[in-house]
Amino acid sequence: MKRILITGAAGSIGTFLRKTLRGKYFLRLSDIKPIASLSDGEEFFDADVTDAAALAPLMKNIHGVVHLGGVSREDGWEPILNINIAGTYNVFEAARAQSVERLVFASSNHAIGFYPRSQRIGVDVTVRPDSRYGVSKAFAEALGSLYADKYGMRVLSIRIGNVSEKPVDVRRLSIWVSPRDLSQLVEIGLEHPALRNEIVYGVSDNARGWWDNSNASRLGYVPADRSEDYAPAVLAAAPESSPDSLAERVQGGDFAMVEKGGGAPG
Repeated sequence: MKRILITGAAGSIGTFLRKTLRGKYFLRLSDIKPIASLSDGEEFFDADVTDAAALAPLMKNIHGVVHLGGVSREDGWEPILNINIAGTYNVFEAARAQSVERLVFASSNHAIGFYPRSQRIGVDVTVRPDSRYGVSKAFAEALGSLYADKYGMRVLSIRIGNVSEKPVDVRRLSIWVSPRDLSQLVEIGLEHPALRNEIVYGVSDNARGWWDNSNASRLGYVPADRSEDYAPAVLAAAPESSPDSLAERVQGGDFAMVEKGGGAPG
């Protein structure tokens, strides 16, 4: 069974992926938070992505990396710089040094969050980050391009919308991805034979979506879940909102407005 490393494995996305990837791969898990209960086929390493030396042992004898670790919302510049930017560089470089062939990066819709909701976009548009957090994701996508072109690493950057069991508000009807659909994209990154460097959107089959995900379809992605199945309940419970507010006009929502430490997940 192939061994993969998941950084940030104690977080919500890591917890979902542990369930969906269990039995398909041997999971090497790392985080700065402990994972108390490990299942068969899992091992845990306490490691911080800002500590380059601590990452080297994690990269030994693995098939690929799923890099989730980092600050997960808008924050001050120092944590974004140290964890999301320098830390992500450390992960890529440690993987390269150990000749790890594949890296799946958890990018974000916030790399393009200042595009208006009225505009449908693909993956070939210029990045328009809505936050310092979004800047860090755009940086890592560029880093993936460098490591693919210069070092031959196979890289998939997934611009994740919002991962949960179901969408919980109107915006998430457009950006939601179910755990099993995200897991399918991760497996494409770990296994697709022709993958070199690709960007895809991490979304399910969402009728209200803002993104052209044909690049993911080209790689074999067929989402199993639809946000529209939850739309009646979500719309019935939705509070009134102002269509003139910046957060309601742009794809990134309130990430476009907060300055530090804010922004709802996703």
